[in-house]
Amino acid sequence: MSVRTAVVGLGWAGRELWLPLLTEHADFDLVAVVDPAPAALDAAPGIPVHPTVDALNARAVDLAVVAVPNHLHAEVAAGLLRKGISVFLEKPVCLTSDEADTLAAAERGGGAMLLAGSAAPHRGDVGALARLVPELGRIRHVDLAWVRARGIPRAGGWFTQRSKAGGGVLFDLGWHLLDTLGSLLGPARFTEVVGVTSNDFVGTGDWSAAWRQDEPVATAAGDVEDCARGFFVRDDGVSVSLRASWASHEARDVTSIQVVGSAGTAELRCTFGFSPNRHPHAELTLTREGTTTSLPVPDEPIGHEYRRQLDGLAGILADPGHRGRAISEARTTVGVIEDFYASARSTHEQTAVPAHQ
Repeated sequence: MSVRTAVVGLGWAGRELWLPLLTEHADFDLVAVVDPAPAALDAAPGIPVHPTVDALNARAVDLAVVAVPNHLHAEVAAGLLRKGISVFLEKPVCLTSDEADTLAAAERGGGAMLLAGSAAPHRGDVGALARLVPELGRIRHVDLAWVRARGIPRAGGWFTQRSKAGGGVLFDLGWHLLDTLGSLLGPARFTEVVGVTSNDFVGTGDWSAAWRQDEPVATAAGDVEDCARGFFVRDDGVSVSLRASWASHEARDVTSIQVVGSAGTAELRCTFGFSPNRHPHAELTLTREGTTTSLPVPDEPIGHEYRRQLDGLAGILADPGHRGRAISEARTTVGVIEDFYASARSTHEQTAVPAHQ
C-alpha cells in the first residue's frame, strides 16, 4: 500500500525536490500540499492545497515531508507528530537541544515516527567510501570539508538570518558533513569541540548560489557565518576536523572526506549538492605504505541520493524499532553545533569547550 504523503513547504527543496520525487515514486501517494503562498496552487495541479497544517489529520495522511524554513522545523514537526502523523523532516532537524527534547516528547506522545532528511550518506560514492572503512584498521582521524566557490543561499533571505536559520553554513553544509561522519563511523558523543567562524562573503549578493534561482533581494545583509572551521574529539578517540564554506576563492565547489586509519587512508573528492560548478567526477583513493590506488565509484545523476533515500523510507516507517532513532542522532549533531558556536564566541581565549555529555 502506498504511503499517503503531504509536502509541507514549497520553498526550493519542497518545490524542486520533494514534489517531483514523491510524485514519481511508486511507494508514495501525494495527497496534499501545505503552503500559504498563492503560487502553491500552481505547483501541484490536481493536489489539494492547504494554507496551514491544521487541515492535515492522521486519517488521511500517513507522512508529512516538512521543508519549511529552519526556525519552523521543530514547531511544525512536533504539531504533526502529536496528531499521529509521521514526519520526514529536512535538515536541520532542530536548532537547539531544547527543540530536540520537544520533538522527542511529541514523537512519544503521538505514537508516530520522526525521520530525518539526510541525503549525503545515500550517495553512491559515500557508500563506496563506507565499504573501505573496515579495511583501514583502527580509525584515528577524519577530515571533512565542503567548500563552495560561490554558493550563499539567497543572500539576504532567511538562510542568512540567525533568528530564522539558527546559524549559517554550519547548520547548512556542516549538518550534511556531520551526518556523513555518523554514517561512516557510527554514532558517538563528542568530548571536545573547538570552532571558529568568519563572514567575509555573506554581506554581498555577488557570492550567492545562482543555481537556486531564488528571487533577488534588495539587500544581502546577514548575521550568520559563511565559513566554519572546527576540530573535535569523539569519545571513541577519533579526532575530526571540519571546514564548511558557502563561498571562497576556490575555482570549484568541492567536498572532500579523508578517513585515516592504522592500516591505510581513504579519501573521497566529489561535490555534494546541486551546484553546476562541480568537481568533474568523484575520485576515491586508498593509500597504504606510500602507494596510492584509485578505486571505482558509481557514476550517478546529480541528486540521485535524494531518490535513493526515499527507496527505503516506507520500510522504515513500517518498523517501530526505528522510532526515536532520528531524534537521538539529531540531538548529538545539534549538541556539537551548539558547542562549536560557544567555542567560536570565545575564540580569543582559544579554549576547548567541554562537549554535551
